[in-house]
Amino acid sequence: MSATCTHLDTIQVTELPTPVRGCEECLAIGGRWVHLRMCESCGRVGCCDSSPNRHASAHARTAQHPIARSAEPGEQWSWCYVDNVAFVLDQG
Repeated sequence: MSATCTHLDTIQVTELPTPVRGCEECLAIGGRWVHLRMCESCGRVGCCDSSPNRHASAHARTAQHPIARSAEPGEQWSWCYVDNVAFVLDQG
């Protein structure tokens, strides 16, 4: 496991959409989610791995978009699926 994310150059989207309606795929199929994650390559919002359908990590694998950030209110952390590491972007 890497101590740092080596995919920071893939980040294109850091701001959450307003409002966050929910997991895009769960909304389409009538599914449910626990927590939401936003892809920092394309902005797609999906459900976390604690959710039944795990759409965020599935998107990361199929689209080869390695980083997602928490889309939960008040949370600022990101997760790199490839390097298996959480981090907070320095926005300053």
